[in-house]
Amino acid sequence: MIAYSQDYSADMNHLTDILKLFSYYKSLGERAIEQVEDQALLWQPTSESNSIALIMKHLHGNMMSRWSDFLTSDGEKPWRNRDTEFENPLNDRTLILKEWEAGWECLFNALANLKAEDMERIIYIRNQGHTVMEAIHRQLAHYAYHIGQIVFVSKLLTGGEWVSLSIPKNKSSDFNKAHFEAPAMNVHFTDKLMEEE
Repeated sequence: MIAYSQDYSADMNHLTDILKLFSYYKSLGERAIEQVEDQALLWQPTSESNSIALIMKHLHGNMMSRWSDFLTSDGEKPWRNRDTEFENPLNDRTLILKEWEAGWECLFNALANLKAEDMERIIYIRNQGHTVMEAIHRQLAHYAYHIGQIVFVSKLLTGGEWVSLSIPKNKSSDFNKAHFEAPAMNVHFTDKLMEEE
């Protein structure tokens, strides 16, 4: 198990960083699906693959389970049925986005209530103990993984119409030049990415 610093101010700075990363990945997912037609949200490359709508449904289910009563109950709730998250996707963009927002709201509400002394508390996911910080990292990695899938499928579906969510192809030199010509700044990398990319 990772031993986190007893310097709780450092842990809270770490949490601020994590909140920015969650917000960034949420934004990436949203900016990707904005580029996709409504019916394309249901497209599956193969019968074993997940559509964007199914991935979003799964993320909603995971978030509601993991972040409800985050500090006081196991992250795998008895009312969750994970297998059904990969069946029968919602077929209306408004409803899909409503579930998406509900999941993220549950996550951000749970994190907003954390105190410095909570960081090394032990919580459980499927009866396996994690420090609060370990559980947060686990979920951050999980969501980044699935949002990467959403971005990949969205890019496939839009083809030549895709608007890059990062540095566009063959534009790295221009991007770097602009950054190195500006004064050095001590800001979170996602602040500039969300403004410029």
